[in-house]
Amino acid sequence: MARTRSNSIPAMLLAAVFALSGLAAGARAGDIAIYWGQNGNEGTLAQTCATGNYKFVNVAFLTTFGKGQTPVLNLAGHCDPASNGCTGVGADIKACQRRGVKVLLSIGGGVGSYGLSSPDDARSVAAYLWDNYLGGASGSRPLGDAVLDGVDFDVEVGGSLYWDDLARALHSYSYSHSRRGRGRRPVYLAAAPQCPFPDASLGAALRTGLFDYVWVQFYNNPPCQYSASAGVGGLARAWAQWTSIKAGRVFLGLPAAPQAAGSGFVPAADLVAQVLPVVRNSTKYGGIMLWSRFYDGLTGYSDAVKSQV
Repeated sequence: MARTRSNSIPAMLLAAVFALSGLAAGARAGDIAIYWGQNGNEGTLAQTCATGNYKFVNVAFLTTFGKGQTPVLNLAGHCDPASNGCTGVGADIKACQRRGVKVLLSIGGGVGSYGLSSPDDARSVAAYLWDNYLGGASGSRPLGDAVLDGVDFDVEVGGSLYWDDLARALHSYSYSHSRRGRGRRPVYLAAAPQCPFPDASLGAALRTGLFDYVWVQFYNNPPCQYSASAGVGGLARAWAQWTSIKAGRVFLGLPAAPQAAGSGFVPAADLVAQVLPVVRNSTKYGGIMLWSRFYDGLTGYSDAVKSQV
């Protein structure tokens, strides 16, 4: 995801102003998705969900998997999975789910050793994810006995092959019996492609039509991101392409602070006045995705815009 200035948004003031205006007549209401796990100073997962701002939280990242490698979970400064130190996160996952928040495991990221070597490798990775994070059974679940709601594909390295096979294999577990015998539940699939269409890594996977949520990263790619000088035209053209795909809901992915990405930060006032009126016109509009909880905590971006999303 995005990386790397700190201007604080006057969140309370902006929220008050936007609340007075209300959603435009006929506008489609959306939700906010957030990434958590890559900064030990962003608070716990339970604290993230307790804000009430987010409907989806992506726990980031499983950075090593596939090609015969032993999978590795990397939650930065939060805990050490190698010493079985992240099982306590499971209680936070359950707390989030009790609040109605869907918690997904995000696989990949901007750095890492991951990729798929064959359809069989994809099926093997799917089985690992099912047994260790979803409804299956394993004696060494890194996040304890919590059953996550699905998997988010944030594929930025590792090649473009066989992600469609992984999507199909994970989808095949949907509505399988959970390991605790609590009946059937879906395995939700999400993806975080770059805004140039189609995405170089995830194009084939997204063509399967199996993804419930697609949060497109409209940053670090000037031709398809908003800027005060370029306006909303490039973003609008890309948005029209992305919302033409077969998917459940499409989200506008944004950095939550100027320093959270190399380019593409949209000030809250511009988001409300310039961008949301464009993207909310689509029947597939799902809301916005923010990178990340750490940066959102610095700026209060979600607080400022949630009444308008």
